Amino acid sequence: MTPAARTQAAIELLDAIIIAAREGGAAADTLIARYFATRRYAGSKDRRAVRELVYAAIRRLGERPANGRAAMLTLADEDPILATTFDGSPHGPAPIGDEPRAAPGLHPAWLEAALAASGLDAVEQAALIERAPLDVRINRLRADPPALPDAQPVPGLPDAWRLPAGADVSRWAGVVEVQDAGSQAVTLAARVEPGMTVLDLCAGAGGKTLALAAMMRNEGRIVASDVDRARLSRLLPRAAQAEVGIVETRLLDPRREAAALGDVQADVVLVDAPCSGTGTWRRNPEARWRLDPARLERFAATQRDVLTIGAGCVRPGGALVYIVCSLLDAEGPAQVDAFLTAHPGWRVEMPALPLGRARGQGMRLTPAHDATDGFFVARLIAAC
Repeated sequence: MTPAARTQAAIELLDAIIIAAREGGAAADTLIARYFATRRYAGSKDRRAVRELVYAAIRRLGERPANGRAAMLTLADEDPILATTFDGSPHGPAPIGDEPRAAPGLHPAWLEAALAASGLDAVEQAALIERAPLDVRINRLRADPPALPDAQPVPGLPDAWRLPAGADVSRWAGVVEVQDAGSQAVTLAARVEPGMTVLDLCAGAGGKTLALAAMMRNEGRIVASDVDRARLSRLLPRAAQAEVGIVETRLLDPRREAAALGDVQADVVLVDAPCSGTGTWRRNPEARWRLDPARLERFAATQRDVLTIGAGCVRPGGALVYIVCSLLDAEGPAQVDAFLTAHPGWRVEMPALPLGRARGQGMRLTPAHDATDGFFVARLIAAC
């Protein structure tokens, strides 16, 4: 592909990503993979160059742009070399004219205000859309750590290693699990032990479930549940590969979760609740184009619901661990405060974590302070 053709490909992909962000479609990574699956002529260097252009535009634009061309024109105004690729060639974009550009910025204006109100200054906000590292967790149920080229240990987390971006870890499947160091850190708040009964209420594909099983040394019982059939279906094959044998999955019907879990009285219930994902924007920067106040309120309502469901599955004296990959107080500290008001007799036990700082009645990890994805975690103890 010529440089002009790469720019045109980036424009086409941005068009698709903008539509998906507006209409709730697939994530950028998925759309990029689909795009190149039907364009076999694009070599690895072409794919990498186009991807770089797409994500550079996404990170540069806080507000969702009108279209892909407007987004790329903003980059071209700042990059004379990129501007030369708007040459009108057969596979390239039309020459630059007097036409609208997308406005550069970090985040949508309303989100900048919400993040600031949640204690994130300009430096913290800028770090939310920087490039993310590649972190892995060593599964010591399988083997000792393999020799990982150029890997660096993450201080405070003995099983966490940081690898160069793009490193291929597929050869160590089951021994090495891709998991952000922040995700590993907040899972420690569960403080699970061998022999416990644990409920992972919003288990998804099971990243934290497998980490819990390793902490329990594969002794005890973990019930992993979710309403998403596709995601939950990936958990048991992952567990088998990791040689984890204490996990059972339970698919839940929306709004009937409590009834389906009526037989579970757990020592620990982990609620990794659906959220805005503001803490994962380094990996999915276009996600900030999808969020609006109404959607944020829907997430908050769901979080209140799953906390209530989770509380009903905790044995007397047991723990409810609430985790969100969000840095907005509305999804973190405010949810804990509301839960404690609605559930007299429960108390907070501050997690002791190797990373993070106190925020409200929990702990918060941020990309700027901890070099991890952003998380909030709280540990709530039921009355005996």
